[in-house]
Amino acid sequence: MPDGSRRTPERVASTRLDSYVDRYAARTKGMTASEIRALFAVASRPEVVSLAGGMPNISGLPLDVVGGAISDLVATNGPVAMQYGSGQGDPVLREQICEVMRLEGIEAHPDDVVVTVGSQQAVDLVTRVFCDPGDVVLCEAPSYVGALGVFRAYECDVVHVEMDADGLVPDALRQAIQTVRASGRTIKFLYTIPNFHNPAGVTLSAERRAEVLEICREADVLVLEDNPYGLLGFSGEPMRAMRADEPDGVIYLGSFSKTFAPGFRVGWALAPHAVREKLVLAQESATLCPPAFSQMAISAYLRAHDWQGQIKQFREMYRERRDAMIEALDDMMPAAARWNVPQGGFYVWVTLPPGLDAKAMLPRAVTARVAYVPGTAFFSDGFGSQSMRLSFCYPTPGRIREGVRRLVGVIEEELELRQTFGAGGLPGSTALARGYEGPHTDLS
Repeated sequence: MPDGSRRTPERVASTRLDSYVDRYAARTKGMTASEIRALFAVASRPEVVSLAGGMPNISGLPLDVVGGAISDLVATNGPVAMQYGSGQGDPVLREQICEVMRLEGIEAHPDDVVVTVGSQQAVDLVTRVFCDPGDVVLCEAPSYVGALGVFRAYECDVVHVEMDADGLVPDALRQAIQTVRASGRTIKFLYTIPNFHNPAGVTLSAERRAEVLEICREADVLVLEDNPYGLLGFSGEPMRAMRADEPDGVIYLGSFSKTFAPGFRVGWALAPHAVREKLVLAQESATLCPPAFSQMAISAYLRAHDWQGQIKQFREMYRERRDAMIEALDDMMPAAARWNVPQGGFYVWVTLPPGLDAKAMLPRAVTARVAYVPGTAFFSDGFGSQSMRLSFCYPTPGRIREGVRRLVGVIEEELELRQTFGAGGLPGSTALARGYEGPHTDLS
């Protein structure tokens, strides 16, 4: 070997799939793939009717208006729109966000609004600011899979609280608080989606909102109110936000993903002043600043277009699709199945006949060219296998009906197998699949 040359160390062969596994932080053990994301590759195939993903249907957006607003933005204010912005978000957009929230009874100051990269980032920032490993977050049963992923990533303990057709059950919330504190653990906040819940489709009644706020006030538990669907009700005026009646005890999260377009990734958090400061610092460390171009594009759209009229069109479109799904379920589903009739939003929660396991059944459904999300995705503790979330927001009414027809065919085959071979011979048939939704969570 010539002088001065270096021998390259030989790489030690390893049988590990991931040679970095010993270097990761402990918290990565809680980071797992979302069951919904895992379905996307299959559900996006044109031959598959996807009743799985909650993609907003933006076909009704006036793209000429949106394009014109963006073109004007670039022509008149492009250097600002394409530059770094404030860590708290564009001041003009924050004023407009306050106008949007006023529709739900919230009177807020733009200084207390923090713009985020979708409301998903807002959940992450709030959890980062408040939660240490082992802290408890109270969540409805079931709950939003994206939030559960955040809580898991920050090593929080999720304690589910029972729901029924009127939303979160106040007595169950009281009991959960008492049980957690008796065990010596710390509750950091209650995470709730009060309007047209994802995935359950139910809405917290006005009477219960007041009771839940009173329980949390007495117990000194912060409320994290996640409200992406609040303006997408199918009848009447928007319900009054919990934040409207409890400015100091509620952090409110909103998003333009459902009422405008998700591709811009713009959401927000409205927080008490001291919390706002911490969220801005967390935002700056995470992204430096939310994208200025997206914010200013949405601001231009809100200024140039009848956005409330646009939301009304979205509501009518989603109501038509909801009606198509409920009609198809009524016409075709086995009598032992149960489901709710949502009054807004994107989702229907279906509980299968006893003994069937939605997760075990999914591969057979995909073979039949229909996709859904098993209920287990929405629980932190493995429950929910007898249930599924069906989304009606994206497919046309005709595709929805065809998707339900295919799904019912799979369910009927499963029931026939169960009848032929008995409970012990049907894969996925367990006591767990039969136990949780009945006595603990009745959303029908």
